[in-house]
Formats: sequence, structure tokens, C-alpha cells
Amino acid sequence: MSDLLYGEVEEELRAGVREVLKDRADWQHVLAWSERGESHDAGLWTVLGKELGVTGLPVPEELGGAGAGWRETAVVAEELGRAVAPVPFLGSAVLGVAALLASDDRDLLAAVAGGETVATLAVPYGAPERPVRDGKVRGVADALAADVLLLPQEDGLHAYDASDVVRTPVTTLDQTRPLADLDFGGARGRRIGGPEAVGRALTVGGAILASEQLGVAEQCLESTLAYVKTRYQFARPIGSYQAVKHRLADLWVAVAQARAAARYAADCVANDDPDAPIAVAVAQSHCSEVVVRAAEDCVQFHGGIGFTWEHPAHLYLKRAKSLSLAFGGAHRHRAALGELVGLTL
Repeated sequence: MSDLLYGEVEEELRAGVREVLKDRADWQHVLAWSERGESHDAGLWTVLGKELGVTGLPVPEELGGAGAGWRETAVVAEELGRAVAPVPFLGSAVLGVAALLASDDRDLLAAVAGGETVATLAVPYGAPERPVRDGKVRGVADALAADVLLLPQEDGLHAYDASDVVRTPVTTLDQTRPLADLDFGGARGRRIGGPEAVGRALTVGGAILASEQLGVAEQCLESTLAYVKTRYQFARPIGSYQAVKHRLADLWVAVAQARAAARYAADCVANDDPDAPIAVAVAQSHCSEVVVRAAEDCVQFHGGIGFTWEHPAHLYLKRAKSLSLAFGGAHRHRAALGELVGLTL
């Protein structure tokens, strides 16, 4: 039985990341950053990578990493989700690192783990299994922040210098996670690994994505609970009304279930459990829907203020919707789960 409770070291990591995000990525900062049109918050990314070392948590120490694992990576993803932090953690520290760990390029892995290089897996954010055609890939997350782009091809994984690839920004709902269309025509890359590197990266990415979804959902629930205790209507806090209590109780149960699913998925990929594909499909199927529900309730229960630009609820809702569509969405993961357990849909 996997331990779904985080230990002392993991909680210390959470506290450290949360403190940094409190100082450098509160929602006012994130909102101001989103209006600057930058690819990512470079200052915050430098602190996370070079001071906290979260860019290479699952990388062995002899290869320049922290020697931790994917459970610790999930802790960081959860906190980054709470803050909707605009950093290329998913593209580089998760997908990129997972692919590089299964590749032959140890120098690139060390550079990424040390926070010196951003290496992004060049797969469509909404449909990572879509094959590359004519050297073009649409809607790649964290591609604008990348120094190196890792492109899956028929013979395996290839690395390209990002400056040689045409990157076109895409207008997206979630400004805190920019996407870009990529054109590799004319660029020259090098093969660094086999096809199995991509499959491993996508499995790990699905697990860690569930933890990010969990972080957003937890923040939405907590901020909503705090608000309904202080917002009065008819001389009573709105949280005292039965309809509000029931809705939030149901949401609390859904978030608790999402927590269990996300942590089990992270534990499975951390321990190379053969149950990992099933655990990831279950986590994504559930968490993709819970995060949107939590964000929508957050907006609704905050009333008029929740619909304004001067309140962070819209940041959570945009990230939640974006996350719900990532890697194909809940319906794709349910279909994958059916195949994994031998059900015909």
C-alpha cells in the first residue's frame, strides 16, 4: 500500500516553495506579469532552479540533480498550481527531465537539472500523442521559454537548439502558461534517445499534472471557505446558509478524492510501479473535472467581486480550464483507462 501522506522532508520542501511564491508570486504579481507579454517569470524561475533546486528533483546527485524523486516534484507542482506561477516547470522540470532521464544526453540533463537550461518536450499541450507532420507542432507549452526543444520522431527523441526553430506565440485563455506553434523545417537536431523516452515522459507528466490540478483546486476551495465566513448578507455570513454549506461540503469531498488520486499517481511513477498508467489515467480523469468545478464555484461564491479583474478568481479559472484540456482531457484518459483494464467503450 502506497503512503499517500507526505513526510517531513516533503512538507519542508512545500513550506520552502510556498514561502518563495508568497514573496515573489502573489496574485497581484502574477496579474501584473501577465500584462507584460513575457514567456515566463525569469526571476522566479532562477530562484526556484538555482536556489531551491526544484528543476532537477528526480535527477541523481551525480548527474547534477537533487537526488529526490517524483513525489517531491509533485509537491512543487501542487504549490505552483496554488500560485498559478508563470514558470516552465511542467515543460522542462517534468516533461523535459523525464524524457532526458530516459535518454543518452547526460550533459543536457545536468544543465536542465541545475536550472541553467530550459529543455521542453515539443508535444501539443492538448494532444501529446498527435504525430509530428511536416516538422510542425501546434500548441506547445513552455516552448517560448525553452533553450532546447526535445522533438519526438519515429526513430526516437531528438534535441534542437530552440533558436533554430520558428516559434509563433498562440493566443490562449491562460496567459500564465503561454503556448507556441513550432516549425522545425530547416533546423538540424541530434538523436538523444529512443521512443520509450517519450512514453515515459508523458506518463510522468500526467501524474504531475494531476498534482498541479490539485493545487489549483485546493486554493480555490480554501479561498472560497475564507470568503463565505466573512461575507454577510441579511446580517448573516453567507457560509451559514444551508445551500452554501452543502455545495462546499460536496466540493471538499471531491478535492479530498482528487488528493488521493493525484498522490497515488505520483507515488506510482516515483517507484516505477506497473500500475502507473492506470493510476495516471484515474488521476487525470478525476482531477481534470474537479479543478474546473472548484474554480467555477470560487467565482460564483465570491459574487460580483469574483468576476472582476482585480480579484484572482479569474486566474484560477483560466488555469483550471487550461489544465482540464491538457493531455487530452478527462474523456481521453477515461478511454485510455478502459483499454488498460480491458473494457470496450
